Amino acid sequence: MIKMRSWLFAPGDSERKMEKATASNADIVIFDLEDAVSEPEKPKARTRVASFLKANAQHRSKLWVRINPIQGPHALADLAAVMPAAPVGIMFPKPRGRADAELLDHYLTAFEAAAGTEIGSTQVMLLATEMPESMLAIGSYAGVPRIVAMSWGAEDLATALGASDNRGDYGGYDFTYELARSLCLVGAAAAGVAAIETIHGDFKDEPGLRKRAAAMRRAGWRGMLAIHPAQVDVINEAFSPSAEELAAAQEIVDLFAANPGVGTIGHKGAMLDRPHLARAKQLLASVGRS
Repeated sequence: MIKMRSWLFAPGDSERKMEKATASNADIVIFDLEDAVSEPEKPKARTRVASFLKANAQHRSKLWVRINPIQGPHALADLAAVMPAAPVGIMFPKPRGRADAELLDHYLTAFEAAAGTEIGSTQVMLLATEMPESMLAIGSYAGVPRIVAMSWGAEDLATALGASDNRGDYGGYDFTYELARSLCLVGAAAAGVAAIETIHGDFKDEPGLRKRAAAMRRAGWRGMLAIHPAQVDVINEAFSPSAEELAAAQEIVDLFAANPGVGTIGHKGAMLDRPHLARAKQLLASVGRS
């Protein structure tokens, strides 16, 4: 089972930062050709990323690329540059809905065929809330090929909405952006893919990151984006079940197995039913245990 706990960004115009990210404990590394690269530097960055991918093929299973939006002038050039180097996945920013995701699938199929890569092998992660249209289409992705994960973002959405800020005095996100987070979680579940929490912007705030990551995992998120290697180990720990959690889940599974056909069982002062069993099985499956 592919781990998707930590997704670490590295700017595509910096070989040093790409090397550092690749050497980290991140489950997935994303070479960024979009926000981290200025407009004049994009051609050089895509060439640099392609060269790095080819030189580090042994790490292919964790190396992704964030391309530019499909509705802009750079996405096809990004794909033409990096697809011959066979990244394992593409992070897809600002999709406006299902049609954009299906168009990307067609493009990837063509580039895979041209490069001699296995058709359908390039995975996709959607940044699914960055446009107003995206918010309204977030439940439309079930069955779209290649999609394995969805995440959300608040900054581009705030810009698109004309907001001056997206946080209140209390430090949390304003309602619209909390709605984006919730819709992403629900949309990912509807599509049957992993929900990945957005970044924690202050990479020096380890206590805040630890608290937030734990809360997001409890809510159903499967991993989190990272902007600095220092965040990776905290995220990996937060999104990994503890030995105590696994033991408790196994106990529930074994209890129902010993009582076949029973819908509810009293256990340690609580009543357990089938949803408890399903969650226990999901937790065990997340570490490869049935």
